[in-house]
Amino acid sequence: MAPLENLTHLLAIVPFAEPKGSLDQIREKNPGVKITWIEVKLHPLEAWQNDVHIDPEVYRDVDVLMTLRALPEPGQAPRLRYVHVFAAGTNHITSSPLYQKSDIFITSSSGCHGPQIAEWVMMTALAQTHRLRTLYQWQDQCKWGRFDDHFWRVRDLVGQRLGVLGYGSIGRQAARVAKAFGMDVIAYTASPKTTPESKKDQAYTVPGTGDPNGELPSAWYSGLDKASLHNFLAQGIDILLLSLPATPQTYHMIGEEELDILGRTNHTFISNVGRGELIDHEALARVMKKRPGDEVWLRGAALDVAEPEPLPKDSELWHMPNVTITPHISGAAIGYLERGVDILALNIERLKRGERLINQVDRQRGY
Repeated sequence: MAPLENLTHLLAIVPFAEPKGSLDQIREKNPGVKITWIEVKLHPLEAWQNDVHIDPEVYRDVDVLMTLRALPEPGQAPRLRYVHVFAAGTNHITSSPLYQKSDIFITSSSGCHGPQIAEWVMMTALAQTHRLRTLYQWQDQCKWGRFDDHFWRVRDLVGQRLGVLGYGSIGRQAARVAKAFGMDVIAYTASPKTTPESKKDQAYTVPGTGDPNGELPSAWYSGLDKASLHNFLAQGIDILLLSLPATPQTYHMIGEEELDILGRTNHTFISNVGRGELIDHEALARVMKKRPGDEVWLRGAALDVAEPEPLPKDSELWHMPNVTITPHISGAAIGYLERGVDILALNIERLKRGERLINQVDRQRGY
């Protein structure tokens, strides 16, 4: 596709009000650009796409679209060259005709979430090992609780191992934080990362965060087959971070066999911030019922994503004391919109120069 000669109309359909000055950098570099901002409701997430009614005429002269879910039919936007999605993953739009039948550039907001999600990962892991739920209950009861043996069994993170399944922007920032706690980090990727260049992060990164050069893991593992995955999972992982997109290849990649390995080798704590489909929830619930002394048991789990979403009220996971469930909010934070717009602004200039875009989605891979 030829470079974009001139940006004339930018359309935003997002669940945010337009912050003052957020698009100044785009206006300054594109004098006379028309910007249309449509704020839509985000919740309920599962029905949101059906609740949005956009007049097709709005798309008619749009060059660039910034959106979360709403997309035009290919024929409704004849001038559209580029779509920026305000989400780390794009699996929620893969069935749309524009995704499947056009060559319009699509980019994600991967990298915007790294700092806040890495904090959520460490927060939920620490909250469980330090029995924060019990401590809050005591505080609510104005109770000076008993200093029992449970607190002497708290394991600090020094020397523990973080296994990162999907070493992207989230995994790299989690690795950075984990190293500060004194942890060892190992990484797993789909393709081998055997050279310094291959280990570099090519996606958007919040300045001063992450692992730009891929220097933090003590070991790298890779593969698309079960044997390679199982080898990684058997490496004495204390905390397993799932930060992968939802694709046909990643569906239920953590199931009975994988949970058995984790539960036997190191009684792993599982943290899922990728997509709920990565884990077989029924299998997870069965293993979570096990306790120390059983042959296979897990320390706990922190789930910010579920399958389906919302997690059904009759799911056993809700009531398990060693499971933390949050409603897909780990990526929400001040600055998220500004970071997403920063990616958009950088890519508009790249589009003008005919360069590859940051966070460009590979339709074959699905991310």
